[in-house]
Amino acid sequence: MLTHDLGRQVFGNPANTGNIISLQDANQLLDDWVKNESLKRHMRQVAALMKAWAREVEKLDDVGQLKWETAGLLHDADWDQWPDDHCKRIVEELEKRDIDPEIIHAIASHGPRFFGVEPVTTMDKMLYAFDELSGFIHAYSLMRPTGYEGMDVKGVRKRLKDKAFAAQVSREDIADAAQRAAREVDELIAFAITHQAGV
Repeated sequence: MLTHDLGRQVFGNPANTGNIISLQDANQLLDDWVKNESLKRHMRQVAALMKAWAREVEKLDDVGQLKWETAGLLHDADWDQWPDDHCKRIVEELEKRDIDPEIIHAIASHGPRFFGVEPVTTMDKMLYAFDELSGFIHAYSLMRPTGYEGMDVKGVRKRLKDKAFAAQVSREDIADAAQRAAREVDELIAFAITHQAGV
């Protein structure tokens, strides 16, 4: 179901390795391109998860964390205005800005069955893993009287089994992403609940 086939597997120029868009510029891009506040929140939540995972699990330095954070922050930047060109527009924009190819590849591979790009690096795999799951957990928080407070893995799991709830979220993608990342879905759920609640 390659609805947005990017038609390639290589992105950016290796000579730009280490060039990371500043958070200020990334947020400016978000403000310019994304008018939907819910979508902005989703990207900021995924960015928070990516940064926290890079820091706590991968033990990356500040530069590594920023790389992961910006990939999360910009992964859906073109969805609001150009849904038919998702994620071609953001990939091309970051290539024009000479951004690190690892960041661009992570964004290009966050939906392999849509974009036709396989997640290769750990950053690729974790962006794919957190994307759908983060949105699902936030949808669940909105229907709970206490929001994120008191939310647990069991409750999220129960909702995942309810195909009518947040039906647009692909359970198959969540399972596939966790498998590719060699992580249990429950571990990812617990991490997401803890780290995106305040975003």
